[in-house]
Amino acid sequence: MKKLYWLSCTLTAFLTLVSANPAASQTFPSKPITVVVPYAPGGVSDPLLRMVSEKIQKSTGQPLIIENRPGAAGQIAASAVKRSRPDGYTLFDANIASHAINQSLFTKLSYDPIKDFEPVTCMIVAPNLILVPPAHAAKSVDELVAYAKAHPGKVTYGSPSVGTTSHLIGEVFKWKNGIDIVHAAYQGAGPAMTDLMGGRLDFMAVLFSTGYPLARDGKLRALAVTSSRRSPLLPDVPTMQELGYRGYDINTWFGIAAPAATPRPVIEKLNTEFVKALRSPDIVKKLADIGVDIVANTPDEFSAMIKSEAAQWGEVVRVSGARAD
Repeated sequence: MKKLYWLSCTLTAFLTLVSANPAASQTFPSKPITVVVPYAPGGVSDPLLRMVSEKIQKSTGQPLIIENRPGAAGQIAASAVKRSRPDGYTLFDANIASHAINQSLFTKLSYDPIKDFEPVTCMIVAPNLILVPPAHAAKSVDELVAYAKAHPGKVTYGSPSVGTTSHLIGEVFKWKNGIDIVHAAYQGAGPAMTDLMGGRLDFMAVLFSTGYPLARDGKLRALAVTSSRRSPLLPDVPTMQELGYRGYDINTWFGIAAPAATPRPVIEKLNTEFVKALRSPDIVKKLADIGVDIVANTPDEFSAMIKSEAAQWGEVVRVSGARAD
């Protein structure tokens, strides 16, 4: 009886393991892969993932399906992926907000950026532009600070969502300059940019790839870039550091993560396919043309990057006093 019981338990454990990790026992991928994006359509992730999808489909025969689930500062999308089957077919568009900022900004978070996800790769990094409407009184960062001091509580800055770098750059700007400004959180970059161009916002820190075409065409005015060096695409726009504003060397990043317990062979296969796609010469050129740098690192390197970024932004949130709840 004991032997039969032991065999029964062993068989049950084996079947449970197999059913929990079906991707590990078959050729991966054998069906389309869904990438859940925590922002509304129109952000940088959508065109990037479409470019990558074309390459992955050519390589594996399976496309990436982009599913936009905005809301709750990325928590809706992250929680959905966290609860999905860990087989590699549902992935998360992990980013600096979801995986480095939110855990410090929110008292209670519906997911754990470290425990609930397996990093696959960081896809890209990009600086941010400080932008104002073309008719705004401020023609420089110094003038923007002076304007905010002259109009306490009346200057507004926007962001695609609570917890994004746009939000935190604004909070750092508020804290370091001792100014009283108001944050307006939107459901995605598109609506925020519309209000910025319409003059309904005073300024906004915008991902370079999003803001560059509008600054180039005169639809918005770029006051500064948050990278450590000027961009060759906007050579006349100074860095915040050049202007004497320290602590603004801030890059936004986007990557891919899978639910925790996704088998390592699946993670490695995903990494191989994403890295290969990202390093395609045409994608490298397209991203360079909009001021975006490709990272395409390993799962372990991305994991270390997330932990380092979380520590750095945790300190920023603590010192600035920013909260989201």
